[in-house]
Amino acid sequence: MRESKSLPWSSRRSRPVLLALALAWAPTTLAEGVMDTLQVHGFLSQALVITDHNDFFGPSSSGGSLKYTEIGANASIRPRHDVLVAAQVLSRRAGGDGSDARPALDYGVVDYQPFSDQRRTLGIQVGRFKNPFGFYNQTRDVAFTRPSILLPQSIYFDRTRSLGLAADGLTVYHEERIPTGGIIRTQVGVGDIQAGDDLRRTMRLENTPGSLEPRRSAIGQVRYEHDGGRMVAALSTASARARFESGTPGMSDGSFHFRPWILSLQYNAELWSLTGEYAVRNSTLDGFANPFMNFDVTGESWYVQYTRRFHDDWQWLVRYDSLVNNRDDRSGRAFEAMGGGPAHTQYAKDITLGLQWSVTPRVLVAAEYHHIDGTAWLPLQDEPDPTQTRRRWNMVLFQLSLRF
Repeated sequence: MRESKSLPWSSRRSRPVLLALALAWAPTTLAEGVMDTLQVHGFLSQALVITDHNDFFGPSSSGGSLKYTEIGANASIRPRHDVLVAAQVLSRRAGGDGSDARPALDYGVVDYQPFSDQRRTLGIQVGRFKNPFGFYNQTRDVAFTRPSILLPQSIYFDRTRSLGLAADGLTVYHEERIPTGGIIRTQVGVGDIQAGDDLRRTMRLENTPGSLEPRRSAIGQVRYEHDGGRMVAALSTASARARFESGTPGMSDGSFHFRPWILSLQYNAELWSLTGEYAVRNSTLDGFANPFMNFDVTGESWYVQYTRRFHDDWQWLVRYDSLVNNRDDRSGRAFEAMGGGPAHTQYAKDITLGLQWSVTPRVLVAAEYHHIDGTAWLPLQDEPDPTQTRRRWNMVLFQLSLRF
């Protein structure tokens, strides 16, 4: 479906989700034949992560970590031919103390299509919807939809994944099939982002009394697919906002604003695919009386990826992935000179080799190797002290995935 941190059901942020679930059980769902449209699916992935230096998703540098698990179940039903009700619950553990493994609502929407024919489709979703962010964001937790065990971390951050995964609100989408054989897909959404603990850690506010509250945000994507998907291009952008409400007397509040632009391109041949994505990301935090807590930086991300399919059910991959936190300080030396920490925390260059085997349509086995220079996307829950990290490190991952 079109993902997210666990939120209390009594929270203001969950009201659109509650509305979606309430509508799901509206009397119309009892109509004759509706239950014939019910679909239920699920998936399970378990990975082993091994690093020579720096921990990633658990104590990976101490003999390996099994703290990377994804379990999900989803269901959908059509009360009417133009209404779809769908939801997914996800349990995801990625290092840390395991608290994130609590089952949480990944998405839950009522999807209404007031118009749909062979040429165009117009629809609206209400509830918790998946953000249209790049090529992979909307299905990033389903291993069968990923080209590798880890998506390119320069674009699809696991370090601050809650920020871009989902929103509570509404989204409008439109599909137009044009005579030249292409399809233009447009989606625009407005809602409250998921400002989780990972974002607070990245902003270095985890030890500051107060709360990080989401504010009304917007996201949109225009996507063009030509010749049945042989060529795909997309442009994504967002304006994501949150506010830190201080719990310390005399300390002012701060406002966070994240504005990314992502250009995505892909060419698909019969046996190979070439994919590239480029992003410019502006992040600001202001309003604090302490000027050292405020920042305004523009980062840059990009990757190029080649995948090759062989023997019907095998695929290998090679990828180069680059991330810099500040385009005006690509080496991180100015950051280090100011006492911010090691220079290598401000960039990451990753060379990835991967292999996938689809044992059956329901069983996937994957392995991959990463050689990384820099630690800009290293999760802070695994390495809270950047001064103890190593600049150059290697990582090997193995993963078994099942689906039904």
